[in-house]
Amino acid sequence: MNFPIVLNHRKNKFSVKLGGIVIAILFFFNLGMAQHIHLKVLKAYSIKSTGGWDYIAIHDATQRLFVSHGIQVNVLNAVSGDSIGIIPNTIGVHGVAFVNALNKGYTSNGRLNNVYVFNLNTLKVEDSIATGENPDAIFYNEITKKIYTCNGRSKDISVIDPFINTVIATIPVGGKPETAVADEKGNLYVNIEDKSEIVLIDGATNQVMHHWSIAPAEEPTGLVYDAATHTLFAGCGNKMMAVVDARNGIVKKMVPIGAGCDGVAFDKTWRQVYASNGQDGTLSIVSADTYAVLNTIPTMKTARTIAVSEKTHHIFLPAAAIDHKSVPGKRPAMLPGSFRVLLVGKE
Repeated sequence: MNFPIVLNHRKNKFSVKLGGIVIAILFFFNLGMAQHIHLKVLKAYSIKSTGGWDYIAIHDATQRLFVSHGIQVNVLNAVSGDSIGIIPNTIGVHGVAFVNALNKGYTSNGRLNNVYVFNLNTLKVEDSIATGENPDAIFYNEITKKIYTCNGRSKDISVIDPFINTVIATIPVGGKPETAVADEKGNLYVNIEDKSEIVLIDGATNQVMHHWSIAPAEEPTGLVYDAATHTLFAGCGNKMMAVVDARNGIVKKMVPIGAGCDGVAFDKTWRQVYASNGQDGTLSIVSADTYAVLNTIPTMKTARTIAVSEKTHHIFLPAAAIDHKSVPGKRPAMLPGSFRVLLVGKE
């Protein structure tokens, strides 16, 4: 009488094992598919206002693009490219961060040495916060509930409490901070552009814990963090992407990318890291798992910064046509009226 029970037990064990094998096969199949997604520039959104630019940010909940541009932030519909409005008088603006719980956005205004606080619905500026000198990259840390600005000229980080719109700490980092990201514990990792370093900051105490060299990579700019593997990907100026273990600072691999990288983005679902290379007008696509270069696609010269939507998987790159009469050795001047945002997606 026990015999059928043993048979059923064996069958269940076999089914469990088979199910596990099937799941594993499907996982690796899906991973392989993700690594062979063909991307290209699908369209361009024209912005006719004048001035230079830096970062671009996507607010996924509303599918709005926030594009730093000269003395304002242009806000576009990310699907259609239609203009929604502007945030004016953001002199020398670099980046934009969002705190959805407060329905607020924040702009880092490099020439004003401050941050503007604006309403996400109306785009109206409601407050300003003094920071360190030349605030550049800005981001919101979901764990610590704080906003951080990378202050290039004063070589420090301003820590802002968005609930009271006040700088509550200033963290010297010993060099020019370019970009910062956070891990799942709220600790910060900061690219130090003039030192070829990544600095680790304790998110709870606001104290620098480590200075990690990423040589021979130079001038680290874009930076992303993969929580699944505790890995940092730093796009660097000498055509390298440094892959760094976020737990100990060990450089795991140097990946070749294009020239003039000033931004890196990470699609967590597709497991792909993107480096926007403005000097040669390419987008390097790197596997977050194997660190192999999956593809390099043409974009446009000057397309050096980047944002990716986790909702649509679209990639956005601001760029402009170059005035060929520009002075050699200096940043190329843009042709008036040529500024645009490139949308990259699946073919």
